[in-house]
Amino acid sequence: MLLSAVRRTSLLLIGLLATPALAHSGGAHLHGFAAGFVHPLFGWDHLLAMLAVGIWSAQQGGVRRVLLPACFLAAMAVGGALGMAGVQLGFTETAIAVSVLTLGVLIALVRTLPAPVGAALCIVAAICHGLAHGGELPLAASATGYVLGFLLATAGLHLAGIALALRMQAVWLRGFGLLAGLAGSYLLLA
Repeated sequence: MLLSAVRRTSLLLIGLLATPALAHSGGAHLHGFAAGFVHPLFGWDHLLAMLAVGIWSAQQGGVRRVLLPACFLAAMAVGGALGMAGVQLGFTETAIAVSVLTLGVLIALVRTLPAPVGAALCIVAAICHGLAHGGELPLAASATGYVLGFLLATAGLHLAGIALALRMQAVWLRGFGLLAGLAGSYLLLA
């Protein structure tokens, strides 16, 4: 049932990404939903973090498989609203890098945390990711469409991470964790 849902979500995501060919590039033509939807897909720090949440939640198993991504999505919506309201934290980008690093290490070490601790980790990371998403709302974009777009893309990436974790051998997942950890380290040093 989960794999069927992942397949349907993947097809939906692919269909939503299909856009007509335009004479210019850079995504400046995207507004509202489409702009929000592509934002987490084309920022590799966000992409890694969203996949990592799904992979790590699947490694946790049980109720955490749903709880951690759900906490992340809810907190990211709050962070997005704060970002659109103009709230800025001087350490948002650093916190995003730390979230990629931390999630990567947790995956690589197959580390299980108590549910409240894991949820708190996801909430803090998600607020920072949401602040970044919300702060980058295009001027002409519909805020509602933009938020729905980045939340749907994030949910899809979480589902993709869960599907990967359920289908891939542990060594490959640990390799992903190692690469995500290295990417987070690079972001901290850059």
